[in-house]
Amino acid sequence: MAGGGFAVADAPSGDYGGGITFSVVVTCLMAASGGLIFGYDIGISGGVTAMESFLEEFFPGVLRRMAAARRDQYCVYDSHVLTAFTSSLYLAGLVASLAAGRVTRAVGRQAVMLAGGAFFFAGAAVNAAAVNIAMLIVGRMLLGFGIGFTNQQAAPVYLAETAPAKWRGAFTTGFQLFLGIGNLAANLTNYGAARIPRWGWRLSLGLAAVPAAVIFVGALLIPDTPSSLIVRGRVEQARAALRRVRGPKADVDAELEDVARAVGVARSNEQGAFRRILGREYRPHLVMAVAVPLFQQLTGVIVIAFFSPVLFQTAGFGSNAALMGAVILGAVNLGSALVSVATVDRYGRRPLFLAGGLVMIMCQVAVAWIMGSQIGRDGESAMARKYSVAVLALTCVFSASFGWSWGPLTWVIPGEIFPVEVRSAGQGISVAVNLGATFVLTQTFLSMLCSFKYATFIYYAAWVAVMTAFVVAFLPETKGVPLEAMGAVWARHWYWGRFVKVQQPAKNTDALIN
Repeated sequence: MAGGGFAVADAPSGDYGGGITFSVVVTCLMAASGGLIFGYDIGISGGVTAMESFLEEFFPGVLRRMAAARRDQYCVYDSHVLTAFTSSLYLAGLVASLAAGRVTRAVGRQAVMLAGGAFFFAGAAVNAAAVNIAMLIVGRMLLGFGIGFTNQQAAPVYLAETAPAKWRGAFTTGFQLFLGIGNLAANLTNYGAARIPRWGWRLSLGLAAVPAAVIFVGALLIPDTPSSLIVRGRVEQARAALRRVRGPKADVDAELEDVARAVGVARSNEQGAFRRILGREYRPHLVMAVAVPLFQQLTGVIVIAFFSPVLFQTAGFGSNAALMGAVILGAVNLGSALVSVATVDRYGRRPLFLAGGLVMIMCQVAVAWIMGSQIGRDGESAMARKYSVAVLALTCVFSASFGWSWGPLTWVIPGEIFPVEVRSAGQGISVAVNLGATFVLTQTFLSMLCSFKYATFIYYAAWVAVMTAFVVAFLPETKGVPLEAMGAVWARHWYWGRFVKVQQPAKNTDALIN
């Protein structure tokens, strides 16, 4: 019964009689609010780098290139220092996420989320007060610790462990929904702050303290997850937490026993979680921990989200119009997240992956064709207004398809597939890959755009085709499957079944819950 590496005999059915209670809704909303800080950062970074007051303060060379006549439009923003401002956060987050699993097992997911809010608040303060590039980078690294060390490690897994199995997908996609809210709020902030001369960029960066405060206060109001409490020997607290979120009609003792049985299987084979996940029986989990977040970044959406104002300026929009385009894009992302919440537990994960992949391929090919035919290979031709609007529309459709597929499901899948004994390690690997890929792509995107020109979008479209084929062949459907019974899903799969073995439940289950 312990999830993925082992398909345990007598796996639970997942029907414990509970429903959606007010408490579980509030608890999951508070946990999902961790997405606010990530979404705000994604939106704020690209907008700030398009503000003339920010560029004049820290990157005057970019402004000089913007003023140069007949400059290659693909290469105006090609600056490694400018991209380091954006990407340094993800390098810090990568390092932090590798240590997050051990910390989570020691102090629980709630405490980790509290620390995340504190780190992010400190980073916002340093960035708002920055007087040189070094302070900007330090502030970004503090933000990275906030995202990588805590919220991306704790929030999605917290949601997966707390939500009822029948509605787990909808609740877990709440992380992406809050990410969209944070992104839209950041784009609106940028649009308003750009009208404030000289210090508008400080307002944009400093207001990151608001979502940081939300996640910190939210973490104070929620209990830790039953699984995390049982791992640390706090059985009665686990029982109380489960009763709180499941309601009086749920069979709390039966669910608690199943959770304890999963923990028992983990303890009966005690060894380092990172070492363990490298074993053959956890091969499908390790592959998904690496492939899913890596593929998400290779859709190209993260660089579009970060650099959308830059992209829209390249496509012919003025500075303020480009920021408004980013606002529109943020609103589309939020709307598509709502679509995912409504459909993920009705239609399943795989259909959303496949539909989103096909639409993203078509949109990126179309953007490549428009930019190639209008701006040209040398990047010195002006794009007609109607084609600029078409690029904006296609980018919005692309973002919408991402928002109902790879966006939320990259948090749903890793949050639900790992057995308890490697859950923190698996999520840590997943987050590290996500942040590592984000660092590489944000650091190289502007140079890639300068070198590949419009073919940059063909490059990403090819990757979307590869990942869509991967989902068809290797990702099983996990809709409605209890976390404690996830091992049976892998055992039935045509390929992964050769790695997963059946194991009897631990014999000392009673000792864990009595």
